[in-house]
Amino acid sequence: MKTTVELPDDLYRRAKATAALRGQKFRELVEESLRHALEAPETGRLRPRLDSLMRDACGVVDSGIPDLASNPDHLAGFGRDGRGDR
Repeated sequence: MKTTVELPDDLYRRAKATAALRGQKFRELVEESLRHALEAPETGRLRPRLDSLMRDACGVVDSGIPDLASNPDHLAGFGRDGRGDR
């Protein structure tokens, strides 16, 4: 099937030169590249952030303390208290 694709000039020149260096026609390089792009696993996608993955798990464990940051015993040794630089 024939189709028309608009490419930036620099990309076209690089692709044309690469095809020539490989002894291929431009069409063959484009076909090979499309097949590779469509068959490859989608590793280029951004992985979801941990906070979005764990959103449903927040609040599942009931520690009996509404906010651990409000418990001075839990925070002992953290921050300036932990480093000794007041």
